[in-house]
Order: sequence, then C-alpha cells, then structure tokens
Amino acid sequence: MRDPGHDPVPDDHPDRVRWNVRYAGDRTPSFIPHPLAVRALAMDLPAGPVADLACGPSGDVLLAAANGRPVTAVDISDVALRMLGDEARRRGLSHLTTLALADLSSWHAGPRSYALVMCTGFWDRAVFVAAAEAVADGGLLAWEALTADARSSRPSLPSYWCLDPGEPASLLAADFTVIDQHDLQDRGRAPRRQLLARRGAGRAG
Repeated sequence: MRDPGHDPVPDDHPDRVRWNVRYAGDRTPSFIPHPLAVRALAMDLPAGPVADLACGPSGDVLLAAANGRPVTAVDISDVALRMLGDEARRRGLSHLTTLALADLSSWHAGPRSYALVMCTGFWDRAVFVAAAEAVADGGLLAWEALTADARSSRPSLPSYWCLDPGEPASLLAADFTVIDQHDLQDRGRAPRRQLLARRGAGRAG
C-alpha cells in the first residue's frame, strides 16, 4: 500500500537524490532484520501497527508484517521503498505494508498511534521527540544512532547527526520507562547507541 497522507518529496530534494544513488548502486539487499527490531518484536506489545522510520530496504518491516502487524515504512528514497515493496509482494505481505515516501522532518503520525516505533540508522532530535509521541500506551520505542564518538574517526560527520551523552533516553517524556540503553563498539563500525523504552506501565519487559 502507498501512504497518501504526507506532502510529496521533490524529485530534486538533496537527501532523496543522495540516497537514491546509494541504493541504486548497492548490491541486492539482504532484508535481514536488525537485532534491535528482532528483540522489540519478540516482546510484549499492545495491539496495533508498527512504524519503521528511515527504513531503507528494511528486513524489520518484513519481520513485523510476517508477525501479522500492519507496518508503515517511511523513507526519503523511492528506490529503497520500491525494493522493499517488491520484496513484500514476493512474500505475500504487501497488504500489511504501507510505503511512505517522506522527509522525516515533516512526517508526523497521530499521537499514541503505534504499538512500536523503530529507527536504526538516523538521528534528529525533533524527529525522535515526534516519534516518541506516536508510541501507544504500553508500546515500545526502539532506536539506534551514532554517538558523538563517531566523529573521532569521521570528523566530517555533522555533530547534529550524533547523539550527545545521555541521549536519546534523556529526551523521553516522564511516562516512558527505559528498558535498556547501551553503547555498541563493534570492530569496523562507528560507535552507536541503542535505546529500548516502553510508554506507560503494566507490561513485562
């Protein structure tokens, strides 16, 4: 399904152009789900849909759909979304998958509308706050992004693409409980931090 509810992204939008070039040049996606998504989807979740932000050709979307969850896949690259849509159709999951071509800075979900909101490769404080607002009562927020330490090996990396100390947990509203936040220092990869948090109480971690 195509998501019709958001402003169109211009063909010459610099991020759309950049990511389309990247995905068009990449080898065939593996569609392997991210470990954070696997963990989140295995936990106790309320009824309701899932959102995957800056998803790319995401195995996370396919895993959520295979679990019977309606999923909104949001990305600025139509090339990535086309790859994902083709794979969803191949697996018989397209009826559960909504593809949203959108700039995350202008994409907003309804408040408390998703059982799980996840993002595993993007950071923007305003987007994070808006994403947290979209998590339903009892739902989960799963996020991974680069830390400021990544700039030691990649000095050209803009500071606003990186988490400050304590983020993203420090940005959560008081009704969230942090299940886990930890740094990842995998060899050969830039330093990252993962967050898993639940809105409200009453469900097991």
